[in-house]
Amino acid sequence: MSVVISGVGVWTPPFSISNTELVDAYNAWATQFNEHNAKQIAQGLCEPKALSSAEFIEKASGIKSRYTYCKEGTLDVNRMRPKIAARSDDQLSHQAEIALDAAKKALSAANKSAQEIDAVIVSCSYTQRAYPAIAIEVQHALGIKGFAFDMLVACSAATFGLHRAYEMIKAETARAVLVINPELTSPQVNYTDRESHFIFGDVATATVVESKATAHAEHCYEILSTRAETQFSNNIRSNFGYTARVSDTDPFEEAALFHQNGKKVFKEVCPMAAQHLEAHIEQHNLSAHKVDRWWLHQANINMNNLIVKRLLGRDADASKAPIVLDRYANTASAGSLVAFALNHEDLSSGATGVICSFGAGYSIGSLVLRKY
Repeated sequence: MSVVISGVGVWTPPFSISNTELVDAYNAWATQFNEHNAKQIAQGLCEPKALSSAEFIEKASGIKSRYTYCKEGTLDVNRMRPKIAARSDDQLSHQAEIALDAAKKALSAANKSAQEIDAVIVSCSYTQRAYPAIAIEVQHALGIKGFAFDMLVACSAATFGLHRAYEMIKAETARAVLVINPELTSPQVNYTDRESHFIFGDVATATVVESKATAHAEHCYEILSTRAETQFSNNIRSNFGYTARVSDTDPFEEAALFHQNGKKVFKEVCPMAAQHLEAHIEQHNLSAHKVDRWWLHQANINMNNLIVKRLLGRDADASKAPIVLDRYANTASAGSLVAFALNHEDLSSGATGVICSFGAGYSIGSLVLRKY
């Protein structure tokens, strides 16, 4: 049985924040911090906060701006985090709202109705609550029968979710699966950390996976195979969790929010990802040069450039390895799907491509595709 991706959708937030806006807010906060703690800094009891620049951010990451679900509060020097209003239990959650938007776009692209979907997977880096599952909330809102569940695999949640959908279709436990990646990352960003405040942006992606026999979409991609691997690493962490209540720790302290050792991540993940990709395409007797498009994880332009150069032996232009992180920033697991969604319709029948994620975990996931 041939399994295909028959539809993909992207929800892009209504607000964006440029590097300049972000830096202006951070520098104002850092200056205020240094002035307020001048005595402790002079006594060596406290480290001063270094200032940043838009140029530093772009050079370090390739990011120029990012989209955000809620801009209010993020640039407020006295708050430095989004101000997202709480909703009652009988209201649609924020994460389900953005998931629904992307899901409807994917269903439309696949020419599928909700009644033709048997399973919903919400796979992302963070979920708004523990239960009921966001996936079940979305399933209910769409009127889908069958089953739904959430899964968290940080940077590789989207590809791992697609792997599960592929296996369901192969096993004939579902006719079609809707995989959604509502990456509402901004609440986990520490906007007072110079090294990470610029990294993430919000987005939601959704993908329909089904048998080729039932697909009626304009653009269909056969999933030739999937590949995944994980290796434990402390170099990318987010410790925010419910046990903060009983361990008497501040759930908003720096150690609880996203933090990483960027240099180690770069040094260790790039060769892992390149080796993973080389091994995966070799399964299909493909050389890197014969792959028509690389939809890679969108975390850092320097990582992507290094991996592509190792694969191809040269730099690749945007037509070979599209980049979206300049305007979307790092959207956690959804980045490679955003790149795919915005850069696939021009490919001809028979073209091959690879979707790949890599990052926290460490986790790496990939799919080799061929366009029908």
